[in-house]
Amino acid sequence: MPGSSTNANSINYLVEKDRKYILDTLVNGLSRLEYRGYDSAGLAVDGDKKNEVFAFKEVGKVVKLKELIAEQKPDMTKIFDSHAGIAHTRWATHGPPSRLNCHPHRSDPTWEFSVVHNGIITNYKELKTLLGAKGFKFETETDTECIAKLAKYIYDQHPTIGFTDLAKAVIKELQGAFGLLMKSVHYPHEVIAARKGSPLVIGVRTQKRMKVDFVDVEYTEDTPLPAEQASHNVAMKKSSVGNFLSVGGNSLAPPDKSLLHRSQSRAFMTDDGAPMPTEFFLSSDPSAIIEHTKKVMYLEDDDIAHIHEGSLNIHRLTKADGSSNVRTIQTIEMELQEIMKGKFEHFMQKEIFEQPESVVNTMRGRLDVENKVVTLGGLKAFMPTIRRCRRIIFIACGTSYHSCMAVRGIFEELTEIPIAVELASDFLDRQAPVFRDDTCVFVSQSGETADSLQALRYCLERGALLVGIVNVVGSSISLLTHCGVHVNAGPEIGVASTKAYTSQFIAMVMFALSLSEDRASKQKRREAIMEGLGQISEQIREVLKLDQPIKELCARTFKHQKSLLLLGRGSQFSTALEGALKIKEISYLHCEAVMSGELKHGVLALVDENLPIIMILTRDDIFAKSLNAYQQVIARNGKPIVICNPNDEEFKAGQAEKIEIPKTVDCLQGLLNVIPLQLMAYWLAVAEGLNVDFPRNLAKSVTVE
Repeated sequence: MPGSSTNANSINYLVEKDRKYILDTLVNGLSRLEYRGYDSAGLAVDGDKKNEVFAFKEVGKVVKLKELIAEQKPDMTKIFDSHAGIAHTRWATHGPPSRLNCHPHRSDPTWEFSVVHNGIITNYKELKTLLGAKGFKFETETDTECIAKLAKYIYDQHPTIGFTDLAKAVIKELQGAFGLLMKSVHYPHEVIAARKGSPLVIGVRTQKRMKVDFVDVEYTEDTPLPAEQASHNVAMKKSSVGNFLSVGGNSLAPPDKSLLHRSQSRAFMTDDGAPMPTEFFLSSDPSAIIEHTKKVMYLEDDDIAHIHEGSLNIHRLTKADGSSNVRTIQTIEMELQEIMKGKFEHFMQKEIFEQPESVVNTMRGRLDVENKVVTLGGLKAFMPTIRRCRRIIFIACGTSYHSCMAVRGIFEELTEIPIAVELASDFLDRQAPVFRDDTCVFVSQSGETADSLQALRYCLERGALLVGIVNVVGSSISLLTHCGVHVNAGPEIGVASTKAYTSQFIAMVMFALSLSEDRASKQKRREAIMEGLGQISEQIREVLKLDQPIKELCARTFKHQKSLLLLGRGSQFSTALEGALKIKEISYLHCEAVMSGELKHGVLALVDENLPIIMILTRDDIFAKSLNAYQQVIARNGKPIVICNPNDEEFKAGQAEKIEIPKTVDCLQGLLNVIPLQLMAYWLAVAEGLNVDFPRNLAKSVTVE
C-alpha cells in the first residue's frame, strides 16, 4: 500500500509570497513528516523566468536538502503572486537512495512536467517499454518517472488538452496504488492531486469565511480520453515511495465564469462571484499543514483534485457505489505542540509518558464506569450483525497484531464467538477462506498499513463485514471499512508504537464489552473489567515511576549482551511479543519472545547463568503453570528479571530481580506489564547512542508489501 507522505499545496491566490516563504513551507512540511524515517528529499519550485523550474534533490535527512538550497543561493526575495511547488521525502523501493532517484521526477530536462508520488505503479515496466519505444530516455530506476513522461507524451499528442483531462488520461493508464501531485510549465500555478489507496488531505486557508464547508464532486462517465492504451493488467501490488509535499499558487487571470462549478462559487467565492484570496496545502498527513490551517478535506480513492485560479475542483472518472457527491471541509483539533517533543529527549519517551492521558482519551465519552455502560458510536448500528456472525477475524501487522493477540482471550470469553487472529501478510499468502457471515477487524495505528489494506480489499470482495480500529482519522482503513473505532491516542511520531498499542488494546476490550452486553451470565465479569479500566490510567502513572530504576537495571544487566529471552504465558505471551519487538526495533538487541509452556520443548537449551531472561509472572488463573517455567530457569542457574505483582513472595531475593507492577483485572494486566518493556527498549537504545525515534531500516507507516 502507498506510504505515508506529506504534501502541502499552498496556493497563494491574491496572497503575495516570496520564494523564502515558499521554500520554508515546503521544507518545514517535509520535516514534520520526517519522523516516518525516509532516506532522501527533494522539491521543485518555479524559477525566475517563465517556464523555468528550480529543482533541489539530496540524499539524507531534510536538513541536508536545506543545506543544498542554501549552497545554491536561489533569489529568496523574488515575490510571487501565484506559485506552484512540490516536495517529497522518499523511502527507497525502486532504486537505491540517490539524487537521481529522489523525487520530484521530470518528464524531460526542461521539467515540462514534475511529479511527486507516494505508492507504487505496478505496470511501470510496461509503461517504460512503451515510452522508450516512443523515444523517451529514462534517467532513474524509479517507477514514478514514467508518470511524468507519460504526461508529456499525452500532452505532445494533444497540446490543447486541459490539465484535468490530461491527468485523467494519465491516471487511467496507471495500475497500482498512488497518491501523486503534478505540476507543469504548460499549466502555470496549477496543481493536480490524485489519490488511489494513498492518503491525501487538502488544507484550505482563506482570508474570509467560506460560504459552505464542502466541495462538490464532478463525474466524467464514459468520456473518451486521449490516451493510448499502454498498460497490461498486472496484479495490484503496493509499496511506499515516500512523502510528498506541494506548495502552489494561482494565476491572477479572471476565471471563465461559464466554467465555474457550483462548488467553486459556493466554497471559495466572494459575494460578487470572484475567487477570494486563498491558500491551499496538500499533505498525506495533517501534521505537515496544521501550522498553516486547521480546515482540511480528505480525498477519497480515485479522486482527482485540480487546484487553479483560487478554485478547487474534485473530479472522478466514475461514481463509486455509495460514494458521497461532496467532500466535507472539516476542522481538525490537532495542535502543533502535540507533535513536538516538549520536555522529553525523544518522541518515543514522550509517547510512553503520555499513556496515562492517551488511555483516558480512548475511553472518554465511551466508558461510563459508574453506570457500567460502554457506548461505541461507530459500531452501534452494526452490533446486532456482529453478534450474529460465525466468527471474528482480527487482521493486523506488527504491534497491532500483538494488541489483537492480547484481547483474543477476553473476546472468546465474553462473546463465545470463534476468534481468529491473523498476520495480514500470511493471511493473504494463504488466500484464507472468508465468508459473508464473518466479521473482519482491521487494526492499524496509521490506517495505511500495506498488508492490512490488501487483506481488507480481499475480505471486502468476499462480502464480509469490515471493522476498522485505527488512530488516524481519514486514513484508508477508516474510509474503507463499514464501521469502526478511532482509538484517539493522539499523534504518534516515534516509529516504535507505544501509546497506540495500549489505546488499541483498550478500544478492543471496550468492543468486547459492548458486544457482550446482552449476556447476563457475563455481567459480573464485564463490571469487573470496567472497574479495572477506570483505574488503569492511575496505575500506568504508578508504573512510569519505575523509569529511573529500569534505566539503572538496563545499564547493570544488559551491557555487552547480544541476546535476550522474554517469557510469557496466556494473555502475557502477547506482552512478551510486543516487548521483544520494541527491544529489537529500537535497541537492535536480538530478543526472542517465547511462550512459557514451550520453554521445555527446545528453548531451555539456551538457558545458562549468562543469558538475560525477562519473565512476565503477574498473578492470574494460570500463574501456577507460569511458575513452572521460572523453576526450570532457576534450576539451570538462570538469573531472570521477573515482572510481578508487589510483594510476591514466590520470588526470593538473590534468585531473581523484580520489577513490581500494580495488580489489575487479568485481561487488562498486559496494559501495565508492557510499559516496563517499553522503557527498557528506550533506555537500551539511549545507552547505545542510537536514534530512538528513527530506527534504521524502518518507517513509521509500513507501506511496503
